[in-house]
Amino acid sequence: MLKPLADRFRPRSLDDIVGQRHLLAEGKPLRKIIESGEVPNLIFYGPSGVGKTTLATYIARKTNKTLKKLNGTTASTADIKAIVAQLNTFEGLNGILLYLDEIQYFNKKQQQTLLEYIENGSITLIASTTENPYFYVYNAILSRSTVFEFKSVEAAEIEKAVYRAAALLAEEQKISVTLEEGCAACIARGCGGDVRKAMNALELAAIATDCVDGKKHILIETAAELSQKSAMRYDRDGDEHYDIVSAYQKSMRGSDANAAIHYLGRLLEAGDLPSACRRLMVCACEDVGLAYPQLIPIVKSCVDIAQAVGLPEARIPLADAVILVCSAPKSNSGICAIDAALRDIRRGDIGPIPRQLQNMHYDGEDNPEKGQHYLYPHSYPNHYIPQQYLPDAIRDRVYYEFGDNKNEQAFRAYWDRIKNS
Repeated sequence: MLKPLADRFRPRSLDDIVGQRHLLAEGKPLRKIIESGEVPNLIFYGPSGVGKTTLATYIARKTNKTLKKLNGTTASTADIKAIVAQLNTFEGLNGILLYLDEIQYFNKKQQQTLLEYIENGSITLIASTTENPYFYVYNAILSRSTVFEFKSVEAAEIEKAVYRAAALLAEEQKISVTLEEGCAACIARGCGGDVRKAMNALELAAIATDCVDGKKHILIETAAELSQKSAMRYDRDGDEHYDIVSAYQKSMRGSDANAAIHYLGRLLEAGDLPSACRRLMVCACEDVGLAYPQLIPIVKSCVDIAQAVGLPEARIPLADAVILVCSAPKSNSGICAIDAALRDIRRGDIGPIPRQLQNMHYDGEDNPEKGQHYLYPHSYPNHYIPQQYLPDAIRDRVYYEFGDNKNEQAFRAYWDRIKNS
């Protein structure tokens, strides 16, 4: 059975690898390490389809080591031991390079077993992960490895690779394979920085194109149909999820409606209505807050409507609310106040509640000062009377500072007048 085009389209040199110039350009440390032939244990971190497996395969060939592949989702400790057992055989004569894909799925015990063999140099490990290795990889393995981050490949780089892959298809099939103008760019845009997706889309487009007189001319319409929706990288439990929701809220906080609507669209296209709603409500309270407090119930109403009607109609009230949040004045005085109070509480700056605020029903005989002495504010002019509310230990602490927006400055002017009258 013929391997997929993505597996057949392998580089002959480091310059043939698509993208990752920040790692593999002339003079870059990883390139120098590979060219030296003395490759240490490595961890490749980044999204799928950006060249991690390709580079590991190239390194094994460059160093004349036997390449063994395992996947963290299915491999066991026994699989690791079976690979190590080959070290004393003809197959492992020049050493073994173990490529462990999705290492984050190895539990601690499995990673500790692996550690035993990379510590004594029995095998060279190249592990890959789509998740942040500093959260998912056992620290002892991290300390014995060098981490390199792979990035999504630029569309321009993928477009060049599509033309090269088309030439490979033509060579394999002994026919002419051409692309309609704009077809390669369409595939490159549609793959979301994933070279494997681009190769798969091209191969399917070639299969779906009739061969006439020894020629296949792939149309942009065919390519678009086969690569549609593939540009969305999304995993609700992965880094990409947190990157999108972070960008979504930061764009609203930064009052950029265009960017916020873009990230809202990415969340909704992935079907993640809960994240879109939750972050929107948080932003209304955290970043608009007291500058326009009327916004909070408005946003909640929009979220309620969105959840009631569901997708795709939910996009309408959510878009309205996002644009309103972006356009509204901003204040974080509320979150700053509560966070400052929590810092005091967590480090023990609390003290007894002032007597006049306690829920007192009985004065003991040992108490020389009978009575609660609470002053009821509504019994005084302007419904205000000075008295101590904070515990003695922090009686002068200030948590809330009025924001510089119209609403809070109006509140400030009011209370300055009342409290100083």
